[in-house]
Amino acid sequence: MVLLDGKTTSAAIKQQIAKQVEELVANGEKRPHLVAILVGDNGASKTYVAAKEKACGEVGFNSTVLRLPEETTEAELLKEVDRLNHDDDVDGFIVQLPLPKHINEQRIIEAVDPSKDVDGFHPVNVGKLSLGLPTFVSATPFGIMELLKAYNIDTKGKHCVVLGRSNIVGRPMANLLSQKGNPGDCTVTICHSRTQDIASYTRSADIIVAALGVPEFLKGDMVKDGAVIVDVGITRVPDETRPKGYRIVGDVAFDEVAPKASYITPVPGGVGPMTIVSLMKNTLQAAQWRKQAE
Repeated sequence: MVLLDGKTTSAAIKQQIAKQVEELVANGEKRPHLVAILVGDNGASKTYVAAKEKACGEVGFNSTVLRLPEETTEAELLKEVDRLNHDDDVDGFIVQLPLPKHINEQRIIEAVDPSKDVDGFHPVNVGKLSLGLPTFVSATPFGIMELLKAYNIDTKGKHCVVLGRSNIVGRPMANLLSQKGNPGDCTVTICHSRTQDIASYTRSADIIVAALGVPEFLKGDMVKDGAVIVDVGITRVPDETRPKGYRIVGDVAFDEVAPKASYITPVPGGVGPMTIVSLMKNTLQAAQWRKQAE
């Protein structure tokens, strides 16, 4: 069993990005600028945004975090999005999800300029992805593909089961794995909360991407020997024996599944760092495309 180490892999990619940024600056071009909009006080969102801000510093980007109160109206947020759309100093920006319940998330996503949508959520970018055209790929699926590539995992002709059908992970993940290339060229099955007898699908899978958001859902008896396991889940589970009062677990029962796996991602330290670094890659790409369009 080999651990798919997202920390080490992302660190190497950050070094590559940092080198490219310094080359841009040396040629008289501006540093890429990423903006994050954070609405409210969601603890997980604040942690994610802080990690993104730190990564920007590590690769040499300019970064800005716009912190808006929970009671921010949809109209006020749309106005902020429009301002960033027209700010020539901003190469890309994200609106951190989830948003407060009184704001329509899809309306906000569709208001973002597709050329600055480094999260890859806008319908224009989702459409381009489905057609295999150059575009911004949602950061978590992008990061998983980079991790598979870094470990030279052969996916051609393999059966991959994706657990989860979200627009952020499950659907784009299935799309990427089914496209031509390596990683890619998989036969993909999507399972979800309404799938009957999920274990009958996972037991035949060569690769499993678990993104259901259900702690330790995938058990040892649900996977075959030698399977590649990618765990996207991250949930805080109460644990009074831990200093913080909780422990972080994924969608995979790691201790049961790891002995049977050929490769497996840890939680934390697997997919998470790859998601962050993929956002950096998208932002650099945004800056380069904007330069070419001038």
